[in-house]
Amino acid sequence: MCGEKLQRFLMALVLLVAFYFMSIGSIIGVVLQLFVVFMIVVWAITDFCPSIWMFNKLFGKCEKK
Repeated sequence: MCGEKLQRFLMALVLLVAFYFMSIGSIIGVVLQLFVVFMIVVWAITDFCPSIWMFNKLFGKCEKK
């Protein structure tokens, strides 16, 4: 599995955990969701995502078709 795909799965997992915590009434869910939103905004503004950079170093980049 390549870095970009792994990052998307990780983001989906974090959002799933955040939704679970929100459903049981915990503030942790809101904090996790705000963290994901903040990281996506940073990625949009700077075109740099630390998790993609790290996963690409560890697992390699996805092959372009």
